[in-house]
Formats: sequence, structure tokens, C-alpha cells
Amino acid sequence: MDYYYDLIDKLKKYKINAVIAEVEDKIKFKRQPLVGSSDALTIEQWQKLSAYAHERNISISPLVQGLGHASFVLKHKQYASLRDDPESDWAFNPLDPKTYELQYDLYLDAMEALPHGKYLHVGGDEVKTTGRNSGKSPLELQLIWLNKVCQFAEEHGRTPIFWDDMPLKQMGVYRTMFQPEMPKAKVDSIWNANQKNLAAFLPQFPKNCIYMRWNYHTPEAYGNTKAMQWFRDHGLKVMGATAGQTRWVLMPQREGNMDNIRSFALSSIETGLNGLLLTLWDDDSPHFELYHRGIIAFANDTWSGDQLSKDELKRAYRQREFSFLLADDEYAFIDALEKPVAEWKNILLKGNKRNYLMEMEQPEEQGLIPLPNSQNPGQWSIDYQERVAMAEKMIESNIEIGKKIDQMQKIAKRNAYTLEVYQRVNEIVGFTPKLLLALERFDQAKNEEERLIEKAKIVQLETEFYDLRNKVEKTYAKTRIIHKPKDYILDQDHHHHLANQLKAFDWQFYAELLLFEKLNNLNWHREKIN
Repeated sequence: MDYYYDLIDKLKKYKINAVIAEVEDKIKFKRQPLVGSSDALTIEQWQKLSAYAHERNISISPLVQGLGHASFVLKHKQYASLRDDPESDWAFNPLDPKTYELQYDLYLDAMEALPHGKYLHVGGDEVKTTGRNSGKSPLELQLIWLNKVCQFAEEHGRTPIFWDDMPLKQMGVYRTMFQPEMPKAKVDSIWNANQKNLAAFLPQFPKNCIYMRWNYHTPEAYGNTKAMQWFRDHGLKVMGATAGQTRWVLMPQREGNMDNIRSFALSSIETGLNGLLLTLWDDDSPHFELYHRGIIAFANDTWSGDQLSKDELKRAYRQREFSFLLADDEYAFIDALEKPVAEWKNILLKGNKRNYLMEMEQPEEQGLIPLPNSQNPGQWSIDYQERVAMAEKMIESNIEIGKKIDQMQKIAKRNAYTLEVYQRVNEIVGFTPKLLLALERFDQAKNEEERLIEKAKIVQLETEFYDLRNKVEKTYAKTRIIHKPKDYILDQDHHHHLANQLKAFDWQFYAELLLFEKLNNLNWHREKIN
């Protein structure tokens, strides 16, 4: 809990004035106690945090997911009858009155837990319900649900917020928002051809709702602006939502998404929107400390526009967060760390499969690249020469970044923990490429004696790996619960979220663990040397 209070203090300094907390199963719900996980915070703990934030001019409002993203509820067999699809825990059935009895109970507890919030975010994104042969279209079903939950929010003094993607997708105008290269005339033609369909449903769109136009990568697209303008032209309230973290592993990428944050902030200022939300999704669970630069960029841009250039903002970040002695560009390392982090994700794998390993029947064979074959020496090195070259560059980068972090740790006057987390990330991405280089040396060994020597080095790397894993867990566990409770029920994982695939923190290192398992089990690692 101390980490949350410290976070509120930091947000205050940067004039963040509202937070949307996606609570899922992290409230000990009183009205529906089955939903809350055993490690959830009590309503009273949430209330104290809410009051602390309110005293610092920050209001915390809940996001309670529905119509989709409902796995945290529907994974429980006791609620399975409320599923839209009996085989999927993803979405509620919007035609079942018991759906609303349950959701309203969750809303009431969440609003009680966060009494100073102005909003009730009801979710509603990324879902297409079937209607159970009712003959109603997905858009009709969504608007039935949306009207009911928006009315409930209004009756309880909250402004409802709703992700706007599904109505736009179901009406055929969605793709224009993610193609900034699309000519305006083409965008207009798509809208002209389809907006009559939207207009037909317009009377069913709740007027008390904020339609949140989320776009994490191309807010500058004309189609994105067009969508927001459509809502405004028809008397509907609209707010934008950008992102400081989406589905990136280990740490945010694209400079913390600074360009997109600025683009959306400037367009929101120019068009007179009432606010902007910075989403910070935790699906693949980078450490929250690494979100701060994006948060600070968001705070700067929403209050001040583009008065600071991006480089000036990065220097200001280093000065404010660590020390005036560290503002100079020679101490910049975060952007340089992004590339090896992105390469680390799949460097041991056949394609982009880290998020899918745990659902494979034979992940060692289906997901991992093959091991060298001592009966065909040298071929592995030829097959994977580009990947080995990448590994060498990653290690070079790791050494240089490690030196900068070490320098900063000696000089920094504050936020030493942030640097410690970056240090661990750098160590993770510096270790895995060592495995590739070790396999290359084994493949290129000239005789059995040399192969034995290289095998011993790989065994030593396994020891090094477990030491590193312990260091990472020790660092992360200072501010977060890294293992789920034994009684926790994992859901069906509709989006293949890394952090939802194991109860233990091993999900973070699953590819590496698989490789060592493969090395320890296959014949090549145990072959007798005569």
C-alpha cells in the first residue's frame, strides 16, 4: 500500500488530477464476495487511498469491466450462466436480467470503495455478443446494455464513461482511425457511406455518457478526429484516450509513446475536449516504475502543450526524477534500452510466440528454435547467423547501458528504486543473448573435448540465470505482489496476457526456463563422450 500512496504524491507533483482504476478482482466485494481475489484490498483500504488522493486534488474513479473483458467474473462456474457464449468467459449476456443484478452490485461496491470519484467507467470495448438467437445485432445488444448501465451510473451521481470502439467498428468506419496515410477524401467517402447507419442508431446512444475515443498509435489520423467530431456534432460528450503502455514486455516502447501522447494532447487542446486519459495497461506486466516517464510527458503535454521539445522534456525528466547532475544527454539510456528489450522478447523463439508458449502442447519444439546438432556441426551457426549477430549487439548495448545506470546510481539524489528496476531489465535482456552465443560456440566446437567445455559453460549459465531471476524477483517484490494466491483461478486468457498464464512469476522467464528444460532433457546434453 505504501507504493500506492507514494504514487499519489508523485502524481500530485505533476498535476495529474484524476485516476481511473481498473479494479477487476482487486476489491474484496461485499455484495458479490466470490469475485474478489484473496489478495484483494478491502473496501476500507481503497477508501483511505481515495481520501488521501482527494486531499491532493486527485479523484480516483473505478473502471468495472463489462460488457466484455468480464473474465474476472465469468471464470467462476457460479456465474457461467451469465455468459453470452457458454464456452467463453469473455462477455456477459446483455439480455439476462441477472447480468445487471451482478454488475450493479460490483458498481455499488466499487463506488463505495472510491467515494470521491466523479466517474463510473463501464468498459464496453472489444466485444461482440451473439444475443443467444434473439435476432438482435451486436450493436443493438451493446446499446441495450449501455443504456441500462448509464442510467444506473446517473442515478448514483456518476458520469458514465464508455469505450467507443465497437459502435464505430460495427458501422464500418473504424479502420479510418488507424490509417493516417489514408487521404481525407477516402476517409470522407467511407464515413459518408456508413454514417447513415450510425445515425439510425443515434437515438439509442445515451446522452449522459462520455464516449472515450481510444487510439494508442495513430491519434493524428484524420479518421480519428472525424470520429470525435461525429460524437460532438450529435450532442454527445467525447474524450480521448492515449497510452503510455500497451502490450510491450518488460518496459514501454516508442520513447514511452511520447509522440502519440503529444499528438493526442495537442489535438484535444485544439478541439476543446474536456480532458484526456492516459491508459497504462498491465497485460504483460512491466514494472510500474517504468511508466513514469510517459506519465510525466502526458502531464507536461496536457498542461503546457508543446512548449518543451521532446529532448528538453527528457532532460527535464532526468533532472526532476534523479538529480540536476543527471540532466545532460550523456546520462540518457532509456531509449537505447528499448531496442534490445524488443529483440529480447523473441530471440529464443520461432516468431512472435512468447505470449503463446503456455498454450502449446510441445512448447519446446513448437516455440523454441532448435538446438545445435552435434552430428551436423556448424549448420546451426549458419541457420541462425543473423540472430547470433543480433545477440552480440544486444550484449554490447547491455554493457554500455549498464555503465550509465551504474553512474547514475552513484550520483542520483532520489528515485534510486527506479534505476534499480531499469538495472534489472537491462540484466534480463543482457542474459538471454548469452545463451545464443553459448549455443553457437557449442555448434562450432572442433572435437568432443571442446564440446564438453562448452556444455560446462552452458551449465554455468543456468546457475547464473537462477541467480538473476532471484535478483529480479527481490527487486520487483519490494512494491508488488509477484505471485498469485494458491486459490487464484486463472481465466481463459482471451488476449494471451503473459501475466495471466501462471500463478508464479515464472511467466516472466518462461522462454528461458523452457530452453534450460530442453537442454537438460534432450540427448545432446547427456550424450556420452568416449
